[in-house]
Amino acid sequence: MASRRGGVSLPERPNNSKDNSTFSITKISRSQIVSWGKQTASDTSFVVNKLLKSTGKAAWIAGTTFLVLVVPLIIEMDREQQLNDLELQQASILGTPPK
Repeated sequence: MASRRGGVSLPERPNNSKDNSTFSITKISRSQIVSWGKQTASDTSFVVNKLLKSTGKAAWIAGTTFLVLVVPLIIEMDREQQLNDLELQQASILGTPPK
């Protein structure tokens, strides 16, 4: 048992099991499967990052194009509709048949 300074102490492990566990972890971490997994994760992260950046740029372009081209068109169509409604209202008040 280890020396007691206070609290509960656990029994020491034999040296050979400690060496085996360290050797096993080192062997596993250096295996081809682990390195392939790390490389795949790195490649996936790179692709996702590029995809998010390009999607953000495309959304910015689409949004600004909509504001510059489509919103003024919608406003003008609304004005035209209001003018038509006003003319129809005036025609009905004056008694002339609508066109």
